[in-house]
Amino acid sequence: MYAVRLHEYGPAENLRYEQITPPSPGEGQVRIDVRASGVHVIETRLRSGRGIGPHPAPALPVVLGGEVAGVVGALGPGVDENWLGRPVVGTLDAHGGYAEQAVAAVEALHRIPDRMAADTAVAMITTGSTALGLLDVAEAEPGDVALVTSAAGGVGALLIQALHRQGVTVVGVAGGPEKARQATSLGADIAADYRDPEWPHAVHDALSGKEIGIVFDGVGGTTGRQAFDLLGPGGKFLLHGWSSGTATQLTTDDIIGHASTVIWAIGPQLLRRAGTMRELRARAIQAAADGGLEPLVKRYPLDRAADAHADLEGRRAVGKIVLVPAATAADSPADAQAGSRPGR
Repeated sequence: MYAVRLHEYGPAENLRYEQITPPSPGEGQVRIDVRASGVHVIETRLRSGRGIGPHPAPALPVVLGGEVAGVVGALGPGVDENWLGRPVVGTLDAHGGYAEQAVAAVEALHRIPDRMAADTAVAMITTGSTALGLLDVAEAEPGDVALVTSAAGGVGALLIQALHRQGVTVVGVAGGPEKARQATSLGADIAADYRDPEWPHAVHDALSGKEIGIVFDGVGGTTGRQAFDLLGPGGKFLLHGWSSGTATQLTTDDIIGHASTVIWAIGPQLLRRAGTMRELRARAIQAAADGGLEPLVKRYPLDRAADAHADLEGRRAVGKIVLVPAATAADSPADAQAGSRPGR
C-alpha cells in the first residue's frame, strides 16, 4: 500500500509518499481501507520532533495521523464478522492514519451514518467533538455576544455555525480578507481580519455598545491577547489552542482586572456534559448527520501530505484538512508515482 512516512524530523518536505507493507490487525482490531484521514496541527509539531502535552515525539520512521474514515477490510482475532465491509470512522491508538490502510481497535470506531461522506465523518470525529465540547463549556445563551478566533479553521467554522443557530451574536476573527469573508458566509454577524492592526477598534465600533461575553481563543499570541482585551467584565475566555505558535499570555492581574473566567477548555473540561469522549464523538457525528453542523473541509491527495502540512503551518488552510487517496482526490490532481519521493 501507499503511505506517507517520516524518516527524519524536520520541515514538511520530509514527509515522503512511499510503498510500505500493509498493517495486520491484532486481537480486537480491524484493518480499514482508508477513504479520508484527518490532519491535526499537533502532527506538524510531532513531525518536527517536538512533543506537545501528552503526545511525545514519535519514534522514527513513522506514519503520522490519528483519525481515519473508511471501510473495514479485514478483521483481527476475536472481532465479530458483522464489522467486515462496514463504513466506519474512528481514532487510532497512536499513529498510522496517513495511509491507504490503517489498523484501529473496534472500541474506538463509530459507524458512519448513511449518506455521510468519509471526509465529513473524519472532520467530525475530533474537530467536531472538540467544537461541541467547547460549546458545552461556554454555555452561551441567545442574546450573548461571542468572539471566535481562527474563525475559518475547522473548529472555528463549526463554532460559528452553532452559535449563530443559538441566537448568539458572533464575531468571527480570521487571518486575511478571504478568511474573514468565509466567516461571514458561515454565519458571523461581524467579521474581522486579525492581520489588520486596527481590527479590535473595528469590532468595538461594529458592536455599537454591546459587550463580548465569551471568547473562543484558538490562535493565541497577539491576536489572543487582543481578543481578551475586548472581553467585557465578567466574561469567559476559553483557550483551546495556539495556531500562532504561542499561547495567549495572561496574568492574574489581567484576569482580576477583567473580572473574567479563564478556562483551558481542552481535556476534562470538554466532557462536562458528554460524560465520555465516545459519547461526545457520537454527538458530533450525529450533529452532522442531522444537518445541524456542516464541517468546512479542505481535501488534499494523500501524496500531497507535505503541502497540507505546509499550508497548515503557514495558516493558509481553510477548514479541516483531510487527506484522501491520491486516485480519488477531488481538489487537486493526483500525481502519485511508485517508490519513494517527497509527498508534495
